[in-house]
Amino acid sequence: MTYIYLTLAIVAEVAATMALKVLSDGVRLVPLIMVIGGYATAFTFLCIVLRTLPVGIGYAIWAGLGTALVVLFGAIMFKQMPDFWALTGIGLIVAGVVCINVLSKTTVH
Repeated sequence: MTYIYLTLAIVAEVAATMALKVLSDGVRLVPLIMVIGGYATAFTFLCIVLRTLPVGIGYAIWAGLGTALVVLFGAIMFKQMPDFWALTGIGLIVAGVVCINVLSKTTVH
């Protein structure tokens, strides 16, 4: 269940961040509710995850995958295309998350 909760935390955080971009164009009720609810949901699930996963590992996965997904959705939704170096950095983040999950003995499998 740990990774299911972590996935829910990541999805909620990415949704809230996308709504935050929409909200930055002017205060509107639906994006505001999505931002507050999304971050509250993300942190709630992250707290549950950290009961069983080490904080450094849990946060690294949450932040890393969240960042990669925000870049992806930013490109799709807002036409904010990353350049070569941005893609390289995101690739390194994803590679780090894979290393943590596949090679590290500190994660819950």
